[in-house]
Amino acid sequence: MFLFDIQCIAVEIANYKLSYLELIGTTSGLLSVYLATKANFYTWYTGILNEIAFFMLFFQVQLYADMLLQVFFLIVTLYGIYNWKTKQEEAIIYRLSPQEGAKYALGLLFSTLLTALFIGNIHHILPFFFEKPSTYPLTDAFIMLASILATFLLAQKKLETWLLWIIVDIVSIFLYALKGIYFVAGEYVIFLFLAIWGFWEWREKYLEME
Repeated sequence: MFLFDIQCIAVEIANYKLSYLELIGTTSGLLSVYLATKANFYTWYTGILNEIAFFMLFFQVQLYADMLLQVFFLIVTLYGIYNWKTKQEEAIIYRLSPQEGAKYALGLLFSTLLTALFIGNIHHILPFFFEKPSTYPLTDAFIMLASILATFLLAQKKLETWLLWIIVDIVSIFLYALKGIYFVAGEYVIFLFLAIWGFWEWREKYLEME
């Protein structure tokens, strides 16, 4: 179980102590996003390893919304495995309609506000599990819910998944840097470039089908 302790250091880089947990989470996450840009089915399996590692990491740095996000990721991952397996048209990319886009945007706004209220008081609501208060609950909640929506859109093979991931990655870079988990913040810089690349790749595939 020592591998799941953020104090268990794998290597020290320029005075930054990189834990095994952070190393496993970031490397599996990078591989998962790369595979997603190629619309490769195995993105879901590498994603499961990433979700387990980050669940334990975020608990230990009191980013509880991000921690709970990994549970939703796992659920959507299982949905993605099922959805991609049952669809034979692997190369087909879809688009959101304007009505769908507006519905998801409003839903994301209101759910973020409600979740931030809950996360900000979670140490009062569940003190046995969460002894310390959440940090940056509004930003944390946005990352959580926008990531859930983006993963759902990925499972649906919607082009807009990458636009949402770009926003999530930018916000995450600043939050994780503030929390001092710089290796994760650096990973999200790479995620940002992969998301831009993913959007370009999927857009080209979509235009080829028109």
